[in-house]
Amino acid sequence: MRRISSQWTFFYKFAFPTFWFGFIIVFLIVAVFVPTRAGQGLPIPALIVPIIMLVIGYALMKKLIFDLADEVWDDGDALVVKKSGQEQRIALSDIKNVNYSIMTSPPRVVLSLRRPSVFGEQVAFCAPIRFVPFATSPIVDDLIELIDVARQKQA
Repeated sequence: MRRISSQWTFFYKFAFPTFWFGFIIVFLIVAVFVPTRAGQGLPIPALIVPIIMLVIGYALMKKLIFDLADEVWDDGDALVVKKSGQEQRIALSDIKNVNYSIMTSPPRVVLSLRRPSVFGEQVAFCAPIRFVPFATSPIVDDLIELIDVARQKQA
């Protein structure tokens, strides 16, 4: 089997959100306790901005990061998808569309399925990181070719 998802998925799904939310919470704690010790009032803008950053950050991460599969492996005629301790094989012929977004961070691949899996009607994963800007991933291009061949065999 060959891994087709990025090895940076753990960083994107767990390390970065922990750092993001942790930094903002520490900032909020400092904004609340430091001015009151100095005898100043509570700085309202120093509370509102981090709360807005928490809400917007969570909304963006929910849309772009939290739904990513942990690992996706190419197993010849199927993909093995691992997410949140669950694992499922998805036949290549059951994939009806591949959407690859290179202009997002992380680069996302969304597979639309003919039949819903345990992960739903779509499976998203992080594509391997490329250092060439605006270039497609050869791994995703190969995946699209494999899916096309699997469809032709089924027809």
